[in-house]
Amino acid sequence: MIGLLTVKGQSAFGSDRDDTVVMPLRTVQRRLTGSQDIHRLNVSVREGASIDAVREQLILLLRERRNIGDGEDEDFRVLDARQIAQTLTGTTRILTMLLGAVAAVSLLVGGIGIMNIMLVSVTERTREIGIRLAIGALEREVLLQFLIEAVVLSSLGGLIGIAVATSASIFGAGLMNVPYLFDPGINFLSFFFSAAIGVIFGYFPARRAASLNPIDALRHE
Repeated sequence: MIGLLTVKGQSAFGSDRDDTVVMPLRTVQRRLTGSQDIHRLNVSVREGASIDAVREQLILLLRERRNIGDGEDEDFRVLDARQIAQTLTGTTRILTMLLGAVAAVSLLVGGIGIMNIMLVSVTERTREIGIRLAIGALEREVLLQFLIEAVVLSSLGGLIGIAVATSASIFGAGLMNVPYLFDPGINFLSFFFSAAIGVIFGYFPARRAASLNPIDALRHE
C-alpha cells in the first residue's frame, strides 16, 4: 500500500513531521538496516483511553519480554507526550523568568538614569523655579511640569526602543527565514511601562523642585 500522510507541520522539538517515510518493519530490516534491533517504538492511544493505564501495560509487557525480574531496574524508558510537554513548559518558564529579570534590571538602570538627568535639570534651573514660585506658581504646577518632562523623556526612549526592536526583529526574521508578526498589544505594553518608569523615577526630582524655597532658589548661582 502506498499513500500520503496528512499534513502535521513541525513537532514540539522543531523537526518537520511532514518529512517522514513510513515503511514495513520487515522491509526496513531486510533492505536497509540489515539488523532486527529496534531502538524506539511510537504508540498511539485511542481517544478517551487512559494514558497512565496504557503506560503501565507497556511497562509490564516490556519487562516480561525482556525477562526483567521483580526488584530489577528497567533497561528501557516509556515516555508520554505529557512528560515532554512538562519538560518544555519548565524550560520555557525558566527562560521567561531569566528574560524578565534582565528586563527588570534594564528598566531599573534606565529609571535611575532618568532620575539623575532630572536632578541635574532641577539643579541647573533652580533660579527659574524660584522665579516661577515667586510670581505665583503653585507647587503642584511645578511638580507637574517636571513630572511631564520625565514622562516625555522616558516615552521618547520607549518609542526609540520599540522602533529599534521592531527593525531588529524584522531583520532577524528575514535572516532565519521565519515570518514576523507585529503584536500591537505587546508594543503598547512596552510603551506603557516606559511611561510608568518616567512617573516613578521622575517623581522625586519633581517633588524636590516643587518644595524649593523661592527666596533660596532666587539666591542660587
